[in-house]
Amino acid sequence: MASFKMSGILLKHLFRKAKTVRYPSEKKKMFPRTRGSIGIDISLCIFCGICRKKCPTGAITVDKPAKAWGIDRGRCILCNACVEVCPKKCLVMGNAFAATALTRDELRFRVEQSPVSA
Repeated sequence: MASFKMSGILLKHLFRKAKTVRYPSEKKKMFPRTRGSIGIDISLCIFCGICRKKCPTGAITVDKPAKAWGIDRGRCILCNACVEVCPKKCLVMGNAFAATALTRDELRFRVEQSPVSA
């Protein structure tokens, strides 16, 4: 009895279209409000550290003397808290996911502001 039920389910799903996408040959469509990764326009940043303080996971690092900003994408939960509190609006939430990484160190992203040449 159970084998008839199982074969009926098998035949029903055998002729249906697949529900999954064959990644990486086919890319999934990203919707406009999809949360993918945090980006920064370092030229606008004043290195105040508010984003670091509001980050619930501590994924953001701000080094004011070195004028550097960094994020550990492995710890970021894409909550958008840092983007909302940024006074200069230099942080943006992109809808494209960050590239994959094979090691934990590859998930860390650091940007330094280049010195202004006179």
